[in-house]
Amino acid sequence: MKVATKIRLRRMGAKKNPFYRIVVADSRSPRDGRFIEEIGYFNPINEEMKVNEEKTVKWLQTGAQPSDTVRSLLKKAGVWQKYNELKRQKRG
Repeated sequence: MKVATKIRLRRMGAKKNPFYRIVVADSRSPRDGRFIEEIGYFNPINEEMKVNEEKTVKWLQTGAQPSDTVRSLLKKAGVWQKYNELKRQKRG
């Protein structure tokens, strides 16, 4: 059975003080529920972000679909461009 995976944000932190982890999860699991792997974090209060590029590109190549918000964060971090370059190289 093939599992549809998504790269999305998992909300953490206190009330009125959000903090998000970027995780790979089964598309059927709830937003803050079970996940497969954590690949980074994002703090919207001070715009701090860290993404493990290697793991993220690996998941994107295996077919994980990022949410719209995560896609824009990956573009800011430069990971999306690296993924597209690798995709172009593989095509030849």
